[in-house]
Amino acid sequence: MLFTLALLKILLLTHTPSKSSAHRRLLSPHAAPNPAQPGLCAASVLVHGYKCQEFEVETGDGFLLSLQRIPEGRVGGGGGRSRPPVFVQHGILVDGMTWFLNPPDRNLPLILADRGFDVWIANTRGTRFSRRHRNLNPSQREYWNWSWDEIVAYDLPAAFEFVHRQTGQKMDYIGHSLGTLVALASISEGKLVDKLKSIALLSPVAYLSYMKTPLGVIAADAFVGEMIQLLGFSEFNPKGKAVAKLLKILCASPGVDCYDLLSAITGKNCCMNSSTVEVFLKYEPQPTSVKNMVHLAQTVRRRAVSKFDYGTRARNVRHYGQARPPVYNLSSIPRDLPIFIAYGGRDSLSDDRDVETLLDSLRLHDGDKLTVLFVKEYAHADFIMGVNARDVVYNALISFFNRW
Repeated sequence: MLFTLALLKILLLTHTPSKSSAHRRLLSPHAAPNPAQPGLCAASVLVHGYKCQEFEVETGDGFLLSLQRIPEGRVGGGGGRSRPPVFVQHGILVDGMTWFLNPPDRNLPLILADRGFDVWIANTRGTRFSRRHRNLNPSQREYWNWSWDEIVAYDLPAAFEFVHRQTGQKMDYIGHSLGTLVALASISEGKLVDKLKSIALLSPVAYLSYMKTPLGVIAADAFVGEMIQLLGFSEFNPKGKAVAKLLKILCASPGVDCYDLLSAITGKNCCMNSSTVEVFLKYEPQPTSVKNMVHLAQTVRRRAVSKFDYGTRARNVRHYGQARPPVYNLSSIPRDLPIFIAYGGRDSLSDDRDVETLLDSLRLHDGDKLTVLFVKEYAHADFIMGVNARDVVYNALISFFNRW
């Protein structure tokens, strides 16, 4: 109770009410991006000698998402339809930039391009390259009224449809962290399947019952997301004053050591050098919605993969026609869909017991269509920033894709 009261006090002291609607500027769908902020292509791809194209995809609920294409490797070889497309989806509180923090021969998208793939990079709504909307802007609370349910229902289908129209081919999919959850949930509802060739899940977080990161556990148990929401916050910005104050309170809790904040969240990563971490902190973390954080906290507390719980029977009935949120039935994923799963023994977010629960939901999967890679020394971030990830994970992943 003292923790809750202290947290409420901090949030009240740091809360700044949003501007009135009279002072809100609606973004034109054709408004130019901020010239002071280069796109992902310019910042992380073209500088290494690769071709890169920037696209914008509109979702069914009006969000304008940034999507990058690396059509071929540095040595050329031609782009277009002959190269199999692969869609790369990042996790929570980061964006597409997080895949490009290592040198070209050590980061997954450029390795894929050099190995003959047509690479497409996603950027989730609310992150720096995907903050535009047909009618809203990020200063409005309505802009942030979404959770990962909407990524499942709108973002992935819109991006998949766009890539399919451009390439005319089914695609491979790579997701990390939340990027695995949204794919599994979407596929379980019959979305994406007709455009998918195979999927690779790095550090899957479908179930979070055994998540052992102290910072995440105490945040979920303290209902932090709900308290922020009640106080009028809608954007969860890790670089903002309110969240910084919140982290200060959480990090002072017994058993929470935030001296190494990345490890406090992900587990002790084995294989990231200090320069990579410095670049990561320069570009990340990225904002998301408070509602999204609440939804993830519900996943932790309720030990189920279900849609957002609106808190009361009446509200759930209004949204879903039933008293409790519907469950995403992961066992309904097609048994013949090729799936590659890689997880680590030191991962505090994707605990091996939770991955075993996921594997149990896939127990009837065709045996030759499911490949599982366990890396004992890896934690959550090693799969995207580990200096040896190419040899430990990526080569096996690419060999898996080339089988289908």
